[in-house]
Amino acid sequence: MKKTYLPQLLDFIKMSEGLKTLTRHSWLSSGRRESVAEHTWRMAMMVLVLVPELQLTYNLDKLLTMILIHDVPEIKAGDTPAFKKRTNKHALEKKALAALTANLPAVTRQKFMELWLEFEANQTIEAQIAHALDKLEVLIQHNQAATKTWSKKERTPQYSIYYGDEFCEFNQTLKLLKQLVRVDTAQKLGMKISTKIIDLHNPSSSPPYLKGRDSLS
Repeated sequence: MKKTYLPQLLDFIKMSEGLKTLTRHSWLSSGRRESVAEHTWRMAMMVLVLVPELQLTYNLDKLLTMILIHDVPEIKAGDTPAFKKRTNKHALEKKALAALTANLPAVTRQKFMELWLEFEANQTIEAQIAHALDKLEVLIQHNQAATKTWSKKERTPQYSIYYGDEFCEFNQTLKLLKQLVRVDTAQKLGMKISTKIIDLHNPSSSPPYLKGRDSLS
């Protein structure tokens, strides 16, 4: 008789509730803190509505799976805001993922670890898209929340209008989306920046701060 992993699968599904209860350094427009699961869910939604516009060749199943599991280690390792550097973050999260998936079937366990490591390395097109959406979702959510929930560091250009720029550089449509989000952020913080939108057919017409970082006025 074929071995069943249903009890272990149910245990893992129950354990994944940890992403629902774990909150991030981000607030919703309703005034409550955002959960990691909510961040991940909207990243997946962004894949469905935005990624087809990127005109890239990618594996949808791989991308969605990568996004769904990329924050699973945080169930044990916790969430670390971008402005709080954690030198051993990768090692802690890798160990956490190994522990969390230890009782899953070998093929699933291996798939999760391989995709998480691929995400971390950020070399494949799926990983690059996932990283870009990860940063963009953070900014979009910040813009939807009251500014009183923003920390002092989150109000600086490094963690607001410039945050995530380097992860969107590989695709013109992502750069355009980043500009739209940037304008929202600047308006939220009362900053004066160019509102010029990138011409996708003429990349050389991009605003100065997409070529350098001296356009903040």
